[in-house]
Amino acid sequence: MDLLGNLFNRALKLGKIQKKKKRSPHEKQRKVLKKLLIRSCETQFGIFYQFSEIIQQFKSKDTHAFYELYKRRVPIYSYNKIFNEWWYRSKAGEADVTWPGKVNYFALSSGTSEASTKHIPITNSIIKANKKTSIRQLLSLVNYKLPRELLGKGILMLGGSTYLNKTETYYEGDLSGIQASKIPFWFQFFYKPGTKIARNRDWESKLNEIVESAPKWDIGFIVGVPAWLQIMMERIIERYQLKTIHDIWPNLTVFVHGGVSFEPYKKGFEKLLAHPMIYIETYLASEGFIAYQSGPDKKSMKLVVNNGIFFEFIPFNDVNITAEGEVVAHPETLMIDEVTEGVDYVILLSTCAGTWRYVIGDVVRFTDKEACEIIITGRTKHYLSLCGEHLSVDNMNHAIQMVSEELNISIKEFAVAGVPNGSLFAHQWYIGTDDVVDAEQLKQLLDEKLKVLNDDYRVERIAALKEVFVTVLPTNVFYDWMKVRGKEGGQNKFPRVLNKKLHQEWEEYISVK
Repeated sequence: MDLLGNLFNRALKLGKIQKKKKRSPHEKQRKVLKKLLIRSCETQFGIFYQFSEIIQQFKSKDTHAFYELYKRRVPIYSYNKIFNEWWYRSKAGEADVTWPGKVNYFALSSGTSEASTKHIPITNSIIKANKKTSIRQLLSLVNYKLPRELLGKGILMLGGSTYLNKTETYYEGDLSGIQASKIPFWFQFFYKPGTKIARNRDWESKLNEIVESAPKWDIGFIVGVPAWLQIMMERIIERYQLKTIHDIWPNLTVFVHGGVSFEPYKKGFEKLLAHPMIYIETYLASEGFIAYQSGPDKKSMKLVVNNGIFFEFIPFNDVNITAEGEVVAHPETLMIDEVTEGVDYVILLSTCAGTWRYVIGDVVRFTDKEACEIIITGRTKHYLSLCGEHLSVDNMNHAIQMVSEELNISIKEFAVAGVPNGSLFAHQWYIGTDDVVDAEQLKQLLDEKLKVLNDDYRVERIAALKEVFVTVLPTNVFYDWMKVRGKEGGQNKFPRVLNKKLHQEWEEYISVK
């Protein structure tokens, strides 16, 4: 089928047109916010924050006047704040709350201690914007000089179930399910595993169906989270007694990934291949399609500055972010033309889904300000996500508290590190208590509590997060190590999440204790 080939020819023409009409990132973002405010000025949110007055500031000769008034009028919103004040109305079926019209879809996303699962509004406008960015990314493949015959091959997208649960006022489910219901007709010719298998809510059953169907498909592209795709390929290789995945899919060339860093997977992943693949990173969140890798040999992604998302940036430092990873009441916020390369920033989003000055929780760094190229450097809070488990310190604290109460012990200190476990991963916990406790019982209970607190952790423990290990230590071991490192007393705290370097130092220390 030559449809994709025709699309790529269009992309080349569009690229030439865009070069002639080049606007600065600031101009593009200014235009985006103006459109968002105009569309929303008659909503409950827009009336409350007097969007009509902010819109008037776009006439000012001062090119930042609109932004200064916008950030004075509209507060910064966390998920809990915007949901409890505004989104709950949309969820109840009210129209024109933070975006014109009624919200028919809510994406279920990893939650906090207050809510195991977040409900993120998905409007028709954000669906269209995501689709537009997806096509842009698809068209950017012209930069990779792919063989033309590859353009008609299958695209295997391994996401969550596309099944949507219908409530009285809306549909809810995985973002991939909402998007699958809106797939363009032409894309269905290439889309695998197909709508029937994709709807399956049982991961093991879905995986078996994909494995059994694998010989029928000619796959050129795979899209998804690295851990799940690696498991799938290992199953296919085992089922058909192959040496590599290319023995069954010889045209497999491109891997589009996102959600977690691919680097930890790369070595194990490439053992399953007969020849190198092209890796393309994406930054697609429930709140919007934020960025994508637009060319080969790039370690960064291109921020999408002209498609329904207005970005603000908070310098990630002790002045703006608390020790717990929370944004302070009145942080410094910057527009895209005010950022500095090499500095970490917390992202705020205002989007055509009715999110306004919303803290998404990610930390990014600009590698090329003019080209709007970024890398993701972390999260606002301590965080562990080797394979999409999205385990926060908040989850950890609550789990430890529940375990302490149930076992009637005092856990004064703890830490966790992500470690390799065969080709997959495990969590290594270090529990500081001076009470007598059975480590195996503690491990099982801790694992159970985390599964309740965090939906993504529960899902990943099925396969990708193979094991949980627990080492119980006297409390003074933690404090002695802090003393050795010159971190005793004052505001110093034992790190809850140990990075690779800290984990190595910690292991060396406790091995001789």
